[in-house]
Amino acid sequence: MTIHNLYIFDKAGTLLYYGEWNRIKQSGITRDEEAKLMYGSLYSIKSFVNKISPIDSKEGFLFYKTDKYSLHYFETASSLRFVITTDTLSTGVKELLQQLYAKIFVEYAVRNPLWTPGSPITSLLFKTKLDEFIKNSPIFGLKNI
Repeated sequence: MTIHNLYIFDKAGTLLYYGEWNRIKQSGITRDEEAKLMYGSLYSIKSFVNKISPIDSKEGFLFYKTDKYSLHYFETASSLRFVITTDTLSTGVKELLQQLYAKIFVEYAVRNPLWTPGSPITSLLFKTKLDEFIKNSPIFGLKNI
């Protein structure tokens, strides 16, 4: 199992943080363009799922899966959006994203007096703790190709 990359967006769609681990193929566009494309896609998918769902779901859109990767989505009560792409076999990603929010984002971004909400996270401590958290997760690894 493997983790490819992570996006953290605020409620306005600002990319607060981007991390990359086992990403093989690059998009060929700038990071800003990729982030806008990702956020726009999530906005559309979330709207689509909410409108066509045959039942009321409090969670709504959580993930999608292709034959090459899975995209997992977690939104907090304050509308922070965590998006992670993994291989198709990864499990327990929802819980991983919830822990990432509680143990890494809250501890090393929100509680950082030098970070202003709505601005990109540039803290080296945040990056180090996030990298450590991801690499120690049960789904981190290199996929056998």
